[in-house]
Amino acid sequence: MTTFQSTAEYIATENLRMAVNAAIVLEKPLLIKGEPGTGKTLLAEQIAKSLGAPLVQWHIKSTTKAHQGLYEYDAVSRLRDSQLGDHKVADVRNYINKGKLWEAFESEQRAVLLIDEIDKADIEFPNDLLQELDRMEFFVYETGETVKAVNRPIIVITSNNEKELPDAFLRRCFFHFISFPSVDTMKEIVEVHYPNISAKLSAEALEVFFELRDVPGLKKRPSTSELIDWLKLLMSDDIPDTILSNRDQSKAIPPLHGALVKNEQDVQLLERLAFMHRRETAR
Repeated sequence: MTTFQSTAEYIATENLRMAVNAAIVLEKPLLIKGEPGTGKTLLAEQIAKSLGAPLVQWHIKSTTKAHQGLYEYDAVSRLRDSQLGDHKVADVRNYINKGKLWEAFESEQRAVLLIDEIDKADIEFPNDLLQELDRMEFFVYETGETVKAVNRPIIVITSNNEKELPDAFLRRCFFHFISFPSVDTMKEIVEVHYPNISAKLSAEALEVFFELRDVPGLKKRPSTSELIDWLKLLMSDDIPDTILSNRDQSKAIPPLHGALVKNEQDVQLLERLAFMHRRETAR
C-alpha cells in the first residue's frame, strides 16, 4: 500500500501522516486547515515527492470558477479563425483548453492534485465540483466525450477558513487541522531548513519566537514560514552572533522584527507593552 512519510524537507507529525494515509485508503479528498504559514500548500508537494507522484496544482482565486478546473471552450478564437478561413475550425478540440482536473485525470501515473485555498472562491465553488470529485469523471459538451480518471488522483484541498464550506462538500472529505508545531517539532523544522545552525542561536530564537506568539492581543501571530525567514536574517554575515543574547530585555519587539510582525497595530501593541514594562521596572 502507498503510504506517505516525512521527507528531508518536510517534518510531518504522526497525526498528519495518519490523516494523509487515511485519505489515500478511503479515496477521499484530504481537506487541510490551519494557520497561514503552517505548510498546508507545501504538504501536497511533499506528498507527491514522498510517493514519487506527479503534482498538479490548482491555485484558487476569488474569480476562479469550478468549470475552469475541468476545461474551457474558446469560442471567440474559433469564431475569429472561421472568419479567417482557418482549417482548424473543423475540429472543436482545437479550442478546448484542459483544466487542472482534466490534467490530473489523464495522468498515466497516479497524480497528486492540489486545490489550494478553496475558500477564496465563491461559496458555490465547492458544490460545483461534488459530482466530478465523487465520480472521477466529467462530460465535455462541445465534443460529446466523457473524461474519466485513468488513475484516481490523491486530492489535497487547503482552506484558510475565510468562508464556511458547504456540509455536502465536507461530508465527502477527510478533514485534518494542522496544529501549530510544538517547540520540539519546530526545532526539527528549523534543523531541516538550517542543518548548520548553532544550537544556541536556535534555542534563543525559538524562545523569542514563542514568547512573541503568546503576546495577548496580537492581531497576527508569526508563522513557521516567518520564523524561517527571520532565522535566515539572524544567520547572515552582517548580523552579530550576540544580537539575541544581548538584546534589551525591556523591549517587547525582537530584533529585525519586520520578518515576524506584519502590521502596524501589532508593532504599536509591542511598543506599548515595552513602555509599560519599563515603567514597572523603574518603580
